Amino acid sequence: MTRQRIPNLGGARAVILHRPHDVVDALARQLSAIGLVPEPCWPDLPASVVAADFLFFDADMGFDAQFPWAAGAAPLPTIMLIGSEAPGRIEWALSREANAQLLKPVGSAGVYSSLLIARQTFERRMQQTAEIETLRERVAERQTIVRAVAVLGGDGGEEAGFDRLRHLAMDWRVTMEEAAARVMAASGEPPRTGPAKRRAG
Repeated sequence: MTRQRIPNLGGARAVILHRPHDVVDALARQLSAIGLVPEPCWPDLPASVVAADFLFFDADMGFDAQFPWAAGAAPLPTIMLIGSEAPGRIEWALSREANAQLLKPVGSAGVYSSLLIARQTFERRMQQTAEIETLRERVAERQTIVRAVAVLGGDGGEEAGFDRLRHLAMDWRVTMEEAAARVMAASGEPPRTGPAKRRAG
């Protein structure tokens, strides 16, 4: 099993979205001791949060309107601060899909590990999202190729259509996927793909 490299968190910026409380003071002290720069705020997030390295948020009194992104779509690692065991609060906290959690009251341990877990979970989620999007694009591109081959083949069938598409791609100096997209666009039918990628050469 590959051992995860422990990142250096020195100088990282951590926004703390929590009402003024001893919890915030304790968390800020722990973050400063680790080498991070804590930035408490309540009830609004600063616009600069998107450039921060971590976000701690209050799961006990937080609400959706505080976040400028959809649940599960945070652009940075998030850690929920939770003390309540009320089912409604737990349900809301889970809906935000935080990358890690830290129980209240904040003590002398747990902050560092929550930071590391949050960052690793966030990076893994981002990687999986990118991989899924790549797979979707590939499927869409293949579907476009199949449809373009059918358009170009006519009575000659699939083999003739594929041969024509291949020659068009060579003539236009583009990928098969982009050539297929052009064919479908010319036919008046949308290609159902993302932005085409031009191949160098």
